Amino acid sequence: MIHYTNTPAAIRDGQPLFGASGERSRTKAYQILDAHNKPGTPEGKYRLTFDALMSHDITYVSIIQTARASGMTAFPLPYVLTNCHNSLCAVGGTINADDHAFGLSAAKKYGGTYVPPNTAVCHQYMREFIAEPGKMILGSDSHTRYGHLGTMGIGEGGGELVKQLLRDTYDVDAPEVVLIWLTGELPRGVGPHDAAISMVAELFPDGRAKNKILEFAGPGIAALSEDYKANIDVMTTETSCLSSIWVYDLDDVNGAGYDSYAEFDLSTQECMIALPFHPSNAVTIREFTAEPIKYLKPLGIADKVVKGKVYADQGIICGCSGGLTDLLTEASELLPDGKTVAPEFEFSVYPASSSIAKKLTKNGVFAKYLDFGAVVKPAFCGPCFGAGDTPPHRGISIRHATRNFPNREGSKPSDGQAAFVFLMDAHSIAATAANGGVIIPATDNNASENLKTISAFANINKELLQELFPGLTPFTPMSKRKKADAKPASVKLKIGPNITDWPEISPLPDTLQVRICASIDDEVTTTDELIPSGETSSYRSNPLKLAEFTLSRRCPGYVAAAKSLPGGQFSAIYARKPGDGSAREQAASCQAVLRGKANFAIEYATKRYRSNLINWGIVPFTIDPKDANLFADGETVTIENLREQIQNGTREIPALIGEAGTAVTLYLHDMTDSERRILLNGCLMNDYKAVNS
Repeated sequence: MIHYTNTPAAIRDGQPLFGASGERSRTKAYQILDAHNKPGTPEGKYRLTFDALMSHDITYVSIIQTARASGMTAFPLPYVLTNCHNSLCAVGGTINADDHAFGLSAAKKYGGTYVPPNTAVCHQYMREFIAEPGKMILGSDSHTRYGHLGTMGIGEGGGELVKQLLRDTYDVDAPEVVLIWLTGELPRGVGPHDAAISMVAELFPDGRAKNKILEFAGPGIAALSEDYKANIDVMTTETSCLSSIWVYDLDDVNGAGYDSYAEFDLSTQECMIALPFHPSNAVTIREFTAEPIKYLKPLGIADKVVKGKVYADQGIICGCSGGLTDLLTEASELLPDGKTVAPEFEFSVYPASSSIAKKLTKNGVFAKYLDFGAVVKPAFCGPCFGAGDTPPHRGISIRHATRNFPNREGSKPSDGQAAFVFLMDAHSIAATAANGGVIIPATDNNASENLKTISAFANINKELLQELFPGLTPFTPMSKRKKADAKPASVKLKIGPNITDWPEISPLPDTLQVRICASIDDEVTTTDELIPSGETSSYRSNPLKLAEFTLSRRCPGYVAAAKSLPGGQFSAIYARKPGDGSAREQAASCQAVLRGKANFAIEYATKRYRSNLINWGIVPFTIDPKDANLFADGETVTIENLREQIQNGTREIPALIGEAGTAVTLYLHDMTDSERRILLNGCLMNDYKAVNS
């Protein structure tokens, strides 16, 4: 396990962390934030504009539909539309391909960049072609992280991208900055995912990184290749931080003011395994294999242990964290010549981009996998969010991917199915594949001695994409187009039968009465539980159809309960800490489609989920933990004069709950003027219509 201490070397040497001589403005994070802040913003607040936007094919349709309904006539800044989530096109007939056709027509009409299916995982495309030092990128995917390239990436729900498309700002309180001080060098056979999982296990609990910016520095950075840094960087999302940035000149740390810090000694890192159902639920593989019954019995799969060994059914190396040049190359070196994978162990690898596939095809790495019996697949995010490679019922899948939330691998509990994802590094997955599917750490296989020194993989030639796909049109601002080319009205959006407009969302009433249609007392509720991923993602272009899946894998009765409400009543949910995980706005918009007007929570897991609620007209109340038992399934909550209280910025709002009319206090903290206005108008789309009129 990575060693965690309290005192980075730079601070021990006399450099201050707090106080007048430690200035927050000297951090790399604040240098970038200040450069993108709107002039005249009050101290302690940020109103940010971005250099580029990114969405993929289960987010861009709803974003563009919302923006054009709100008055957008052109993309005012570079907007990349990638196609890496629904590129399998295996659900719903033509609907996935119809979304792609919509995306291409939108790029032509409004001036964006369209990346064809299977060309690249969205984040790898941004790494290779868009990210540059000092830039800020906003993406409608929670893993929007390019800090290792000097770019601050933030993942948010679609509403925040709509604001940028309408030349509005991204508003956030001045975030805290956490110094992550790296020392040492990873042992051979230990990979970046091992380090990343350990960091998540250390920083996620107790909200140590929640809504903060992680700033990586220290001598340990020098021993990490670009791909290793990319892997660690993208996994910072799982700490629930706002963003990340890496500092390569150690002198830049001197005199900078950080709010907190952690030191990680990479030389002590071991091979890790993240147990279901969160990346922070981590132990060393050595600990796991020493007492497997201890970890598998609570999951009901102790029979996976045979003679003391744990047999996995599937191994996958994929996505923005695993499908990288160094990782795929090094993992291939752990596969013995003249041997093939066990038939009971399904083994697949996914390169993160066509450029990586081209490189690894030319140098023979993919031939090594194919000779071993692995399946080499195209760039695709599916295994990471449940739209491909679903393991068998009660199966164990070991994955170099970003998440292992409940049912995220594609199983359907409503049909009696269950499967389990364990996160591991590519090195240990390959070692396990070579060991017949019996889980072992790469360091126990002696195969790590076969690892060659891999040179850092720099960004590829920016012209390669044009070479591979000459039909692509890069972004050209409207202001710089020739008049003959600036004919957006002549380009028609291709709208397939599944792509529908948003239904009408009503303004917030004066007196709000809601019925709690789902009450969840789990420690954390993920966005995967609020709106499942996998095949349901294919319906994200159809708000009414997608809403039918709301909470379907966690609270199957929610949709029927919400639909049965009388005309004057709205739906709501209670969850102790909702919103961990994906940035998907549909976790909120599906509630809005089903007349959702409130969430009650002790706290919200991420800023992005709270923002999604507001942008869809759902009031994000918090409650005192002692009152949580009052918010039971089926109870009604009545709040009088709510519009007036929100307009006045009231922070403590009285309400009555249940038939007995029990008095309870609801809290609305840190609301901006624009957020209050959005709630009053019913949603972001209504708000822009009201402003424009």
